[in-house]
Amino acid sequence: MAKPIIELIKVLRERTGAGMMDCKKALEETDCDIEKACDWLREKGIAKAAKKASRIAAEGLTFVKACDKCGKAIIIEVNCETDFVAKSDAFKTLVEEVAHLIMQNDIKTVEEAKAHPAIAELFTNATVKIGEKLDLRRFEIVALNGEESFGTYIHMGGKISVLVVLDKADEAAKGIAMHIAANNPLYINKEDIPADVLAHETAIQMEASKADEKLANKPEAVVKKIVEGKVNKQLSETTLAEQDYLLEPGTSVGNFLKQHSIKVVKFVRYMVGEGIEKRKDDFASEVMSQLK
Repeated sequence: MAKPIIELIKVLRERTGAGMMDCKKALEETDCDIEKACDWLREKGIAKAAKKASRIAAEGLTFVKACDKCGKAIIIEVNCETDFVAKSDAFKTLVEEVAHLIMQNDIKTVEEAKAHPAIAELFTNATVKIGEKLDLRRFEIVALNGEESFGTYIHMGGKISVLVVLDKADEAAKGIAMHIAANNPLYINKEDIPADVLAHETAIQMEASKADEKLANKPEAVVKKIVEGKVNKQLSETTLAEQDYLLEPGTSVGNFLKQHSIKVVKFVRYMVGEGIEKRKDDFASEVMSQLK
C-alpha cells in the first residue's frame, strides 16, 4: 500500500532538507516517487540550498531606507558566508528587494518575513545563483509621529547602517547618523541607562578601587565619590549626548542638539555580523582529512 503524502513529505524533507511545500510540489511532479522527487529538488536547486543550512553566515550587508511619503523607514541585515558575495550586485539587489517587500507588506517579524512566499522565493533563487548560505538576520521598521523626521547613513557600502529619528526636520539628521555609525553609542541620554547596567559598572569600579594602592587610606566617602566619577566617565562614552560630536570637535552631541533646538527620539545602528561567532576554518586539517 502506498504511503500517505504526509509520510512521503516527511521522508523527503529528511533526505533533502527542503521546505514542506517544496517537497509536496516535488512529489506531485514525480507521481510520489521519492528518488525522482529528490532529483527534481536538486534540479531546481532547492535541495542544494537546503544543504547549506548548517553553514555559518556572518558576512553580509546592512541597509536602511526611509520613505518620506509613508512616514516609515526600515533598517535590515542580511547575511552571507563571504565578503566577496556581500560585495556582489546580486546580493545587494537581494537585500534591497527583501527590504522593499517587508515594508510593502508591513511584515512584523523575521519569522513572518521568511515564511512570506515572495521573500522565500527570493532567497531560494539567490542561494542557487550565488552558491552560499543566505539568511535574513534582523530588521526593524520605524514610523514617524507628528513632526518627527528621519536621518539615515550607510557606511562602507553597508558594513554599518544607521537610522535616527529627530523630533523635527533638520539638516543635521544625517550628521547625527554619521556620528552614531562611527561612535556606536548605546543610549541617547544618561537617564536611558538601565539600573542594572549602572549597578554592574559600579560593582566593577568598586572592586577595582580595592586593588588601587592610591585609594588604600582614603576615607570611604572619598572612595565612593571617585568610583562614582569613574562610572560616569565609563558610561558617558556609551551615551550619545555625552560624546564629542564627530562633526564639531570640542562640542558634545548633547550641546549641539540644544544649540539647534532638536532632540534625538530614537536611533538604530546595525553592524554586519555583530554578535555572530564566525567560523574558523583549519585548511590544513581539512586537506589531511580528505587524504585519509
